[in-house]
Amino acid sequence: MFNTMHQMTLLFVLLGGFLLSGELPQQTSSLNAITGVRQVSGIQIYTAGEVEAVNGTDVELKCRFSSNYPVSLTSVSVAWYFQPLHPRPEEMIFYYHHKPYLPTEGHFRRRVVWSGDVMKKDASITLQQVSQTINGTYICKVLNLPDVYGRTGEVVLRVVDKAAGFNLYDWFASLVSK
Repeated sequence: MFNTMHQMTLLFVLLGGFLLSGELPQQTSSLNAITGVRQVSGIQIYTAGEVEAVNGTDVELKCRFSSNYPVSLTSVSVAWYFQPLHPRPEEMIFYYHHKPYLPTEGHFRRRVVWSGDVMKKDASITLQQVSQTINGTYICKVLNLPDVYGRTGEVVLRVVDKAAGFNLYDWFASLVSK
């Protein structure tokens, strides 16, 4: 499973914004015409930026995208990575191409669920039973061939013990107990 994820990461890196092809209907500069390399359009990624979730609950990490090219089930690939608060390497936690590939081992095993729909340009995932051990930055990367160049989306997840804000029941209970 993770060998497939590592291979797909390599694909993301290799494609990183340029394709070697003379068949794409793109504008080219004279340098690109000489080298045969054409820059592809930039895919746009939209995320919440920051999300707060209560310990033990499920939270959806929303990631939407737009592309200048038609979307199909075979053209779109999605990868989600986790960057913990503590200095550790970035870890791939989810991959989608034709179907979802969930982690089979590690901390995110049985905690990540595909909640997106590529035909609706939605690359969201849901984390189940969150805990403070998974506080950190989640990175959404989407490719829609030939549209492979663009920024990634980031969501900073902060897991708290209880929801912030005013709770009428707790306030009333504190008045009654006095």
